[in-house]
Amino acid sequence: MLKYHTQMRIKTAAALWVLLLAAGCATKAPEPAESVAPVQDAPVLRTTIQRLIQARGILYAIDQATVLPKISAPVREFYVNRGARVRKGQLLAELENRDLAAAAAESKSLLDQAEAAYRSIVSANLPEEIAKAQSEVQSAKEALDAAQKLLDSRKALLAQGALPRRQVDEANVAFVQARSQHEVAVKHLSALEQVGRDATTRQAQAQVDAAKGRNQGAQVQLEYSKIYSPIDGVIADRPLYAGEIASPDKPLLTVMDISRVVARANIPAEQLQYLKVGDPATIAALDLSADLKGKVSVVSPALDANSTTAEVWVEAINPGGHFKPGSSAQVSILAETVQDAIVIPLAAILPAKEGAEIVMVAGADSLAHERTIETGIREGDKVQVLKGLNEGERVIVVGGLRLADKAKIHVEKPGEKADEKTDKKTDGKTGPA
Repeated sequence: MLKYHTQMRIKTAAALWVLLLAAGCATKAPEPAESVAPVQDAPVLRTTIQRLIQARGILYAIDQATVLPKISAPVREFYVNRGARVRKGQLLAELENRDLAAAAAESKSLLDQAEAAYRSIVSANLPEEIAKAQSEVQSAKEALDAAQKLLDSRKALLAQGALPRRQVDEANVAFVQARSQHEVAVKHLSALEQVGRDATTRQAQAQVDAAKGRNQGAQVQLEYSKIYSPIDGVIADRPLYAGEIASPDKPLLTVMDISRVVARANIPAEQLQYLKVGDPATIAALDLSADLKGKVSVVSPALDANSTTAEVWVEAINPGGHFKPGSSAQVSILAETVQDAIVIPLAAILPAKEGAEIVMVAGADSLAHERTIETGIREGDKVQVLKGLNEGERVIVVGGLRLADKAKIHVEKPGEKADEKTDKKTDGKTGPA
């Protein structure tokens, strides 16, 4: 009996030990594995970056002329249609001008009459003294010429030793006297002509001048009826038809030179410091289907008080006239090029903390390291780093938004799948140990 009780106690103690061991194994929790964040990174490069200033602008023709007639008259005929290419000085249209042509012909006849009357009056009133003085001038001139020839001849003979010096001196005295007589005769004739112009002659001259003025005015009015192109270009507008009245207050034609276009864009004040005339630029269609290479031609020195921007003009050759004035375009100006710049992808920059720009650096220790940086030029998806990073480091471009400093990371390789990462973490084991 004692032996039986002893065996029962041993069995009970063994069963209790088994239960306690099982309970202990059931309550022990496994240690959680430290989480690893999957990320993607990109290298910090030393390369060239450009400062591009972009804005939307409006296109204008390089030159434009709105042709206004200077007289009111019906349009007799147009010689061009809208869209026609024209040259400077080309006849574009003609206004009704038969009345103007008649007036011009009449004024020309009156001028001819006035000039004929003036010639008749001057000839009839020429004083006898003036005719005599003219004869004396002619005689004095002939005597002067003869004295000059005699003096020259005697000088030549004197040089040859064939004539005494006395005869040369006599010839010189005769020449001086002839010259003096000629000068007196000329002055006498001039004085007589000035005095001889009487009131009748002056009146006739005034009538000639007045007739000339009227004729010039009539010719100008006639010329105003012919409309010429002031520039080379294309007819952009022609609002009237033949027979309609053209007037000085209404445009008759608009001519545009679209061989070159100018894009006028408003640039913020803080970007103007980087711009100057001559900077290379591009004018592109809004859908980027075509573009033109050009240069900055104007940087306005004054700001618009309402928008704190300044107007900048970019001029470019417009082959075929495909870019139309009045349309919108995208303007890109190359303001600066920096060689050997430290550059990272824009995606690496995280939201600023207290005004500072932050990136996460993927360290060789498989940890993410928070880094404060200072940036410069931005070109598309590239950013220049002025301080905070070195060439060769790698920055996190995907997965860094919620990472804490020194968080454990796994850098994904291009094409790596999630199940492959799981297999690597578990060493191929999918069940409990």
